Amino acid sequence: MKYIIIAILFVICLVVGYTFFNKYNKRKKFFKALIMLAEKLTVEINFSRERLKVLIENFDKTTKQNLLGIDEGFLNYLDRKTELNDKEIFKKADVLKKEEKDFILLFLKTLGRSDVENQTKEIANFTKRFEEFKAVSDTEYKKYGTLSLKLSLIAGLFFVIVLI
Repeated sequence: MKYIIIAILFVICLVVGYTFFNKYNKRKKFFKALIMLAEKLTVEINFSRERLKVLIENFDKTTKQNLLGIDEGFLNYLDRKTELNDKEIFKKADVLKKEEKDFILLFLKTLGRSDVENQTKEIANFTKRFEEFKAVSDTEYKKYGTLSLKLSLIAGLFFVIVLI
């Protein structure tokens, strides 16, 4: 019975550490995918001049998963199924901060509202800010993500040693 409790305690420590690690990892991947989306929109708007809905639907599937559902929320807005607000767009994006959500929402609101030249300039400005967010999320990932995983492992081993 004692060893079962020790094993359960060790697993709980690892799960807590992995949860924090996963949060920072999702943020890092999200901003990388968002920058890729913005760059794709810039290229496609300038050259193919395809509709915005088609561009977002044809975005890379593996990268699309890292967008935490904001692309689906935006497509629902384009289909007039939902409104463009933070509750509808960020349903699955619980790892983002309020400031980041507001800025991304502003980005989505400006898409398709101006001519090609101005739209390209706006997307470039938003991309610069997204890169700043990505740099912060990379730093947090390196600092806290891996640290939480390592600390949870050490805490789990500490409890195992103390209880044995």
